[in-house]
Parts: sequence; structure tokens; C-alpha cells
Amino acid sequence: MEVLGEMVGASPAICEVFNLIRKVATTDMPVLLTGETGTGKELTAQAIHVRSFRKEGPFISLNCEAIPETLLESELFGHERGAGVDAVNQKKGKLEAAAGGTVFLDEVGNLLPSLQVKLLKFLQDGTCQRVGGQETLRVDARVIAATNINLKASIGQGTFREDLYYRLGALHLHLPPLRERDEDTLFMAMGFLRRAAADSHKLISGFTSEAVDAMRAHPWPGNVRELNNRVRRAVVMAEGHEITSRDLDLVKEVHPTSDSLHSLRAAHRRIEIELLVRAINLHRGNLSRIARDLEVSRSTLYRKLRAYGLEKSVPSNTSLRASDRATRRDTTRSSAVEHL
Repeated sequence: MEVLGEMVGASPAICEVFNLIRKVATTDMPVLLTGETGTGKELTAQAIHVRSFRKEGPFISLNCEAIPETLLESELFGHERGAGVDAVNQKKGKLEAAAGGTVFLDEVGNLLPSLQVKLLKFLQDGTCQRVGGQETLRVDARVIAATNINLKASIGQGTFREDLYYRLGALHLHLPPLRERDEDTLFMAMGFLRRAAADSHKLISGFTSEAVDAMRAHPWPGNVRELNNRVRRAVVMAEGHEITSRDLDLVKEVHPTSDSLHSLRAAHRRIEIELLVRAINLHRGNLSRIARDLEVSRSTLYRKLRAYGLEKSVPSNTSLRASDRATRRDTTRSSAVEHL
């Protein structure tokens, strides 16, 4: 399992995203994040920012869809006093406010053509002008943009500039939907549960097995945001020490049957991960209790934790490494005895 800030996962899809985050964080080029609504684009932008040399600078976010078109130019580029009816005082835009840091432009595909031209100029030479102003401002800020629409289709429809697309998309990260990260669902649900339970001052240890089945079967059209909201709701609704599918407001769905070897292996992997994660949370990372509860030897437990990338999910893997060395020594001694 890997953890980057509030992002967590062990699936190949999200591990590739983590790898790309580390790479693009070392540069100062613009980044384009694409993916469905709720896949964690702002979290990804924050993860890039805190790993860049701009991490001590501000991280400024602007949702281009949430701001009325008449105000968006002023929000992004600022305005001079008297530039409009509401422009009583001079105002810095988000780009200026992000000087020395990063500006995150969410839903950049909604920018009007006139604003696309101004943004393109800023990306080309680092300069911009406030609304109603004549002074050319030079601003040192990195741009990370995001969208949930198909910008290539928008280019074909004439609603998005092709040159802006290629300027933004030189570094492109696509965030996979949650339905393509099946083994990550329980990891994230456990993290959301711990935070929500702490905020609500409730003692909730985990999810019932039927709640786990319901989460695994749900298609998650709202992705990570939906998962977080359902878990937060469940904590409020829960009456026991475990979250049920009713608390999550999920109706258990039946999995399609498949007799393929690949599907059986994938199902076996998911079940083992779910059992391990539940045991880790139930016993708060106590390896001896986890092994006893799962009725496996400590050496088998260590091997499984490493195989699924779960060793980082226990409070400290120092004891795990020490015990692993002890296990290898015992194995070596046993082999030596057998050869006598």
C-alpha cells in the first residue's frame, strides 16, 4: 500500500499515478489532470505541489465552473479600481496570489475563449494584465489544470483552443475511476472511517462483512468523493461498533459469476486483502493478534503483508523486519539441523 498525503492505494492503476506525481513534481511545467468527477484531482494537485520546490509557496485553487462567467476573468487575473461596477478597489487575481507557488484551475474546460487566450499568454511568457489595467505583470506561478470533460472533443467542436490544450497537457495525468481500483476501495473506506469516527467521537472498529461485499459490488459513479460521503453518513447513522450496508445506504448487489482462472485469482486476492485490512484495523496493527485471529503463522502473515503492500499500514514495521530476520535465522538453523 502507498500513501501520498490523503491519497492511498495499492492497485496498479493508482500506483502508476503515484509514480507520475513524483516525476512531475520535480519539474515546473504545467500539468493537466483528467478524470471523472470525484476522482481526486485537487488532492493530486496538492500532492504535486507539496513535493515540488514551490512547496513553501501558496496553493491557490479556482473552480472555473463555479464562478459566473462575468466574474471569472476578475477572479483569475484581478482588476484595477473602477474597472467595473463592483471594482471599488484594486484586486489581485488568483494568478498573482499564487506567486511563488501553484494555482490549481479546476474545470479549465469551461473557460471562455477570451480567457483561454489570456491563460495561454501567461503560460507562454509568465505575464498577464488585470482587468481594466495597462500594466503588464510578471508572475512566477505554476499552473495545474483539471477537467472531467474530453478536451480533444471540445477542440473538435471549437470550444477549446488546441494550442492551449498542448501547452497545458505536456504533462498529463489521468486519474482512474474507483471502479477500476477495486482493491483500493476498502483501504480508503477505512481511512475515511477513522477520520469520521474521530470527528464524531464514536468508537467504530470497521465494516461488517456484508458492508464490505456491498462496497465491492457498488459501481461508485461518484468515485472517491461518493465513498467519503457515504462513510461519513454511515458513521452518523451507525448504532453499533461496525458499519453496515444499511448505514452506507447501499443495497448489496450480486457479483456476476465467472469461472475464469483470472477472475478466481482476482477474487482470492480481494478477499485476502479485505481480511487483512479488517484485522489490522480491529487489532490496531498488533501483529501477534492479527496472526492469531486469522489463524496463520507469523511468517505467513509477514509474507502476505509484503505481497499486498500492507506492511506500511501497521504502526511500525521495525518489529516486522526484526521478526522476519529471526524467521530467516530459524529457517537457516532448521536447514542446518536437517543436514546433520
